[in-house]
Amino acid sequence: MTKRDAIFPAGRHALYDAHRYSAAIRSGDLLFISGQVGSRADGSPEQVYADQVRLAFANLRAVLAAAGLSFDDVIDVTSFHTDPEKQFETWLAVRAEEIGDPPYPTWTAVGVTWLAGFDFELKAIARIPTATQNAGAQG
Repeated sequence: MTKRDAIFPAGRHALYDAHRYSAAIRSGDLLFISGQVGSRADGSPEQVYADQVRLAFANLRAVLAAAGLSFDDVIDVTSFHTDPEKQFETWLAVRAEEIGDPPYPTWTAVGVTWLAGFDFELKAIARIPTATQNAGAQG
């Protein structure tokens, strides 16, 4: 059995330890990132919806950075929304600020009824560039 290669951003180990999961797992050239919510350092939810979405993206970027990646390496995203109809316009505006230039990753948005006190969550898969890909990108 292959040992899991867990990735953790700085300063959030207590949250992952308390709930018994990894922030991300590297498998081959893929990074599977656990759902990231708009949680403050103490684990509590950001109260303003737009700020909660921004903080979820910031938490996602922190996990990516811990693996030496950025949002440009993300290939697939799933977002979860507690009230998509009311949140959609705000979510689209914040998302546009956060995701960068095309080509965009694939994206699936899902309406849910419960996110443990949060209104938004992001789950992502990123590709880890190989040395060959990095050399090709530079040449």
